[in-house]
Amino acid sequence: MQGTVYKSTGSWYTVKTDAGAFYDCRIKGKFRIQGIKSTNPIAVGDRVRFDLETVGDESVATIAEILPRKNYLVRKAVKLSKQTHIIAANIDQVFLLITLEDPKTLPVFIDRFLASAEAYDIPCILLFNKIDAYGEEALEEWHYLEALYRHIGYECLGISAKRGTGVQQVIDHMKGKTSIFAGHSGVGKSTLVNRIAPDLQLKTTEISELYRQGQHTTTFAEMYDLPFGGSIIDTPGIKGFGLVDMEPDEISDYFPEIFALKADCKFNNCLHLDEPQCAVKEALEAGRIAPSRYHSYVQIVTGEDETYR
Repeated sequence: MQGTVYKSTGSWYTVKTDAGAFYDCRIKGKFRIQGIKSTNPIAVGDRVRFDLETVGDESVATIAEILPRKNYLVRKAVKLSKQTHIIAANIDQVFLLITLEDPKTLPVFIDRFLASAEAYDIPCILLFNKIDAYGEEALEEWHYLEALYRHIGYECLGISAKRGTGVQQVIDHMKGKTSIFAGHSGVGKSTLVNRIAPDLQLKTTEISELYRQGQHTTTFAEMYDLPFGGSIIDTPGIKGFGLVDMEPDEISDYFPEIFALKADCKFNNCLHLDEPQCAVKEALEAGRIAPSRYHSYVQIVTGEDETYR
């Protein structure tokens, strides 16, 4: 039998067949020793083949094969870890939820996430959430960042998941597609899912008053079917975003505004750091590349600041 993984707890996987039936499955031990360096060899969104066996009076479902993936979104499992964590697989688009207060999403986190989405060819839409609660300073920052990322080519939407502002635009983008909501804990992912599909009744928590950070509400990634067609994958909050398997000379390919200029550099292997006649550095000095974007690029190339928060 074949189906799609809808939930992963690390030891059990909920799989929905093409006929609409759900099965709780385990995996065969060989998945752990096939050279897969991921903490989760099977991810939500994976298409799998599984077998049903009778053990005593019970039927046991065992995943036997992961079918080829269209794409997947991956990050380092933890700081300095050599293992990776696959956030989800077979994705049509990802929505990165951003808040500029309570908790604050820094540009370096946004840029690292976008670079990974570019690397795995996953379209990304930026959702600036909680705009109804922004003060004057946060509103100015929102308008600046929105203009910056739109100029690069990313679609940006300002929303309030709590009040419902802008949510219909998000729904229009999601119809008939498999989407992910990602971002720090507390940015409103579960609140937004509940606004889009109230019947799901995902659990939400308040922001920690002591640390002004979100508390983890979603423990495991899980896929939900949507009443208007398509599906959403709700993911645990991401504290940091470490990039995986990127060589220094390819990272510029995942920054669209840098990629557009790299052919004009004097040297083909230019890393846009200290090389002479670098078209990227010239654009930076002329104000055509945002300093925050270039700073994020340099951090990734040099491996600086592995906290990436």
